[in-house]
Amino acid sequence: MKIINLSEQNSIVNEYLRELRDVHIQSDRMRFRKNLYRVAQVMSYEISKSLTYAPIEVQTPLQTTTMEALQDEIVLATVLRAGVPFFDGFLDSFDKADCAFLSAKRVYADEAHTQVRIECGYKATPALDGKTLLLVDPMLATGGSMCAGLDLLKENGTPKKVILASLIAVPEAVKTLQEWEKNGTEVILYTAAMDEKLNEHQYILPGLGDAGDLCYGEKC
Repeated sequence: MKIINLSEQNSIVNEYLRELRDVHIQSDRMRFRKNLYRVAQVMSYEISKSLTYAPIEVQTPLQTTTMEALQDEIVLATVLRAGVPFFDGFLDSFDKADCAFLSAKRVYADEAHTQVRIECGYKATPALDGKTLLLVDPMLATGGSMCAGLDLLKENGTPKKVILASLIAVPEAVKTLQEWEKNGTEVILYTAAMDEKLNEHQYILPGLGDAGDLCYGEKC
C-alpha cells in the first residue's frame, strides 16, 4: 500500500492540524469544521496530481487552445458524521463527482472497552464499476470502519482505483488495510499525519479526541 503523509513536508496543512489538535481552540466548533474542510482542500489538490488527464480543445473568446481535462469518473464517499465537513472540502474540488454515504459505528465487545467491532447500516452509493473511488474519513484508528465501508461499497461494483484520505492515521490501521488489500484491491492512502499508536480503548494517541463530537456536539 502506498502512503502519502503530508506532514513529512512543511505546508499549511501542519498549521490547520495544529489548531485541530489544540484543546483550547477545539471549543470553537465552526473553526474545527473549517479546518477539516481546509485540510481536505489541500489534500484534494495533492490527490489530483495522481489522476488521469487528456488534452481537449477549448474555445476562448479569442481563439482555441488545448487544455488538460480530468478523465477519472470519481465517486466521493464518506462515513457519517465526522466525515461530513472533511467530505465537503473534497467535493468543492471534485465538484463533478458522484457521491456515496455510509453509516458506521464502533461497538465495544467487552466491558473494559478494549475490543472494538464495527457495525455498518445505511448505504447510498452509485455504481462503482470502472470508477475512481475516493473514500474520506478524518480518523483512521483501527481501520475497521474504512475496511467495512470498502466492503459495503464494493457490493455496487469494482472501482478501477481506490484512494483513501484521512486527517490522522496510525500504524495499526495501516496493518488492517494491508490485510484488506489481500483480497486483490490495492489502495493509496493520503493522510495529514501518522500518529504514534492506539490507546487501550482504541483511540489515537496523540490524536485530537472525537472528531464527530468536536464538529457537532457530544452524543448521548
